[in-house]
Amino acid sequence: MKLSLLSTVALIGSAAAFAPNSAPKVKTALDLAVGETAPEFSLVDQNGKTVTRSSFKKPLVVYFYPSDSTPGCTVQAQTFNEKIKEIRKTYGADVVGISGQGADSKQKFAEELGLTFSILADEDNAVRKAFGVPRAAFGLFPGRVTYVLDKAGVCQLVYDELADAASHVDKAAETLAEMKPTKKFSLF
Repeated sequence: MKLSLLSTVALIGSAAAFAPNSAPKVKTALDLAVGETAPEFSLVDQNGKTVTRSSFKKPLVVYFYPSDSTPGCTVQAQTFNEKIKEIRKTYGADVVGISGQGADSKQKFAEELGLTFSILADEDNAVRKAFGVPRAAFGLFPGRVTYVLDKAGVCQLVYDELADAASHVDKAAETLAEMKPTKKFSLF
C-alpha cells in the first residue's frame, strides 16, 4: 500500500512538472534588488547590543549565512574578519552577518573566531524573509546572499553564491570600490 501511494504521488508530481505555468511571475516587495531600499531591521548581536539598519550612516555589507560554526560559514566569517579593517578604512563601510541562530550561538561563534564585526540573531528568520533571501539546495538550507547597501540603505549589490563563501568578501569589496567617490582637485 505504501509503495502504491508513493508511486501515485511521484506520478502526479512528475506530470505537474510538464504542465504549463500560466501564472505570471510577480516581483514582490520582499525580493530586494539593486536600486531598491533595504528593509529596516533591528536584531541583537553577539554582544547583546541591538543593531538597526538605519543606524548605519555609511555603506553597509549585509550578509546572510546558513548557520553558525559550519565549515562554509566559518570561512566566510573569517574572510570578512580578515578584511574588516580595510573595509572600514578604505571604503568607510561596515559589515553585519545574519543567520537564524540565537544570540548565545552568535556569541560562541564570534568568540571562537575573534570576530570584530556584528553577527546578528534572526531567530524567526523575519529579516531573511524581508530581504527575500532564497533557500538553497532544493530548499533544504537557508541561502547565502550578500547585499551591499549605500549610506542611504539603497541596494548596490545582490550576490548569491552558496558554495564559494569567501567570494562574497571580494564581490562586496569590488562594489564598495565602485561606490567610493573619487576626490577631484582643482587648481582654480
